[in-house]
Amino acid sequence: MDREWDFGGEIVWRPTPEQAGRSRLAAFMKAHNIASFEELMRRSTEDIEWFWEAVIQDLDIRFSTPYRKILDTSAGEPWARWCVGGRMNIVDNCLDKWMGTPVEDRIAIRWEGEEGGERTLTYGALCGEVSRMAGALRKLGLKKGDVIGVFMPMTPEIVIALFAIAKIGAIFLPLFSGYGAKAVASRLTSAGARALFAADGFYRRGQAVAMKEVADQAAALTPSLEHMIVLRRTGAEVAWTNGRDHWWHDLISPAATETATEITDAEDPLMLIYTSGTSGEPKGAVHTHCGFLIKAAQDMAHCMDVHGDDTVYWLTDMGWMMGPWLVYGGTLLGATLLLYDGAPDYPAPDRLWSLVARHRVSVLGISPTLVRSLMQHGEEPVRQHELSSLRILGSTGEPWNPGPWNWFFQTVGGGRLPIINYSGGTEIAGGILGGNPLLPLKPTAFSGPVPGMAADVVDENGRSVRGQVGELVIRRPWIGMTRGFWKDPERYKETYWARFPGLWTHGDWAAVDGDGMWYILGRSDDTIKVAGKRLGPAEVESVLVEHEAVAEAACVGIPDPIKGQELACFCVLRPGRAVDELLRDELRRDELREELRECVAQALGKPLKPGTVKFVRDLPKTRNAKLMRRVVRAAYLGEETGDLSALENPLAVEEIVRAL
Repeated sequence: MDREWDFGGEIVWRPTPEQAGRSRLAAFMKAHNIASFEELMRRSTEDIEWFWEAVIQDLDIRFSTPYRKILDTSAGEPWARWCVGGRMNIVDNCLDKWMGTPVEDRIAIRWEGEEGGERTLTYGALCGEVSRMAGALRKLGLKKGDVIGVFMPMTPEIVIALFAIAKIGAIFLPLFSGYGAKAVASRLTSAGARALFAADGFYRRGQAVAMKEVADQAAALTPSLEHMIVLRRTGAEVAWTNGRDHWWHDLISPAATETATEITDAEDPLMLIYTSGTSGEPKGAVHTHCGFLIKAAQDMAHCMDVHGDDTVYWLTDMGWMMGPWLVYGGTLLGATLLLYDGAPDYPAPDRLWSLVARHRVSVLGISPTLVRSLMQHGEEPVRQHELSSLRILGSTGEPWNPGPWNWFFQTVGGGRLPIINYSGGTEIAGGILGGNPLLPLKPTAFSGPVPGMAADVVDENGRSVRGQVGELVIRRPWIGMTRGFWKDPERYKETYWARFPGLWTHGDWAAVDGDGMWYILGRSDDTIKVAGKRLGPAEVESVLVEHEAVAEAACVGIPDPIKGQELACFCVLRPGRAVDELLRDELRRDELREELRECVAQALGKPLKPGTVKFVRDLPKTRNAKLMRRVVRAAYLGEETGDLSALENPLAVEEIVRAL
């Protein structure tokens, strides 16, 4: 980008000796005689074979057959192979190895439903349920290498399903629970799925939402699908296809004997997870038993500092990468996972904080967009609950604005807890950048790259830059990298390896300040260029949400015959009677629009003054609260919006159109 980024910000958090001393990262460094984080980063990115072998030992990864070689790049770094010749199954590492140890009686899953239901499963009980379902899948004729979709709400059964699939050596295909039939069918068909886990429905904001109907429509469009396993969640009447459909509770025999875990190669596919593209078909990222597990668990250990006595709650759907990341990484570390099936602000704005207090959550992960939404209700919903169990706050999904970051840090964390900012992606199997319990924090920043990630920021010629904005790249392979796109190797190489030969180009704008703090400034394909000046939308949105009237904002670039592009901004106002009156009063709306335009001009310069400011009641977001700016821009311009299957709130697109 052409403009220098005004980083600003002072360090607001430093670890106490106790916080640093008890961390898994400090223990790892001590075990390898590493004196500083800088030395760790140097060794982990220059001697990657040593580092990933050290991580494998630290995480106690079990192999039924030891690997001959940790890394093979003979086919080129985009096609790196790991743990070559080794045999291991993720279920053996996450569940089987805990049997006969004290962890067997530890709670693995705490669950709460929006309607108030609660359940728990110990590691021993979870292992038994997984074994019974794996046996049922084998009786249906499903086997190693088959693709099995999972289209379910966040109940304990979704964890049982994903482990049962892996236990028989099949390939897990996660599907966002809010998808429509075409989105489900396109992914099932692309993968050639033989079976689908589904549910009759789920609850959202007090209403039962149908799922089986969507699953049936998708199945009709998927020639390869032979079986559908249906969980009874809401008790709704559902259509039934004899021979294809099976009730979960009928399929599992309580008296079933233990089912053996399939022996799989370390590089056998574990999961096929699709990411939505701006246009064209979604991309199916392939992950393996060794790759996804080791990267997810390493990040949970080194960044989030998850221990066996932690209860971890990350607000996500299993259809997004963070769902499998939570389950696989958390169970490998022997932690307790909280699952909640419902809206985080229903029936009242304090629901999330109530969950944290009642279930004694110690590691909480949410998105900046959700914080912006919850802070509209003020501090009282947080103050109603005793949150002393919290010790780590996590965030992922998109860039922060300073105001919401500080609200989360002060109101929820009391200024004592670190916000471990974490950014990577589906194809990464975890994070590129992250915080950790050893390094200080500035608002909105990342402490640095995750150990093992040779991240850099480069200019348009591929040269490293500091103190200015450039493209985020990765210079060396890592164990969690996708093994390519399903049946589409050329698209994989074109997406990540074509821009700068030999470098993984992630598609994010990033920068490093003078103190070594890193920043993500938005997707590089979201870049706005006004009169030759490039900026990320997060810069503008941060200015807007600092205004007392604005709760959320989305900014995009639209064509302008003179400037090339100009800014169009969409703002969600803070709730209340004053806002309702404002929306009815055209003169007051115009005054606020001009005030907001001037705020941006004063903060970023007159050439970047927005051409348009519109007020809407909602912005298009995914279920994990990631703002979909490309959809905002397309709706504004009347263009094709592309793949909308990931949207939590498709009616927000109509809001954009109505605002125009």
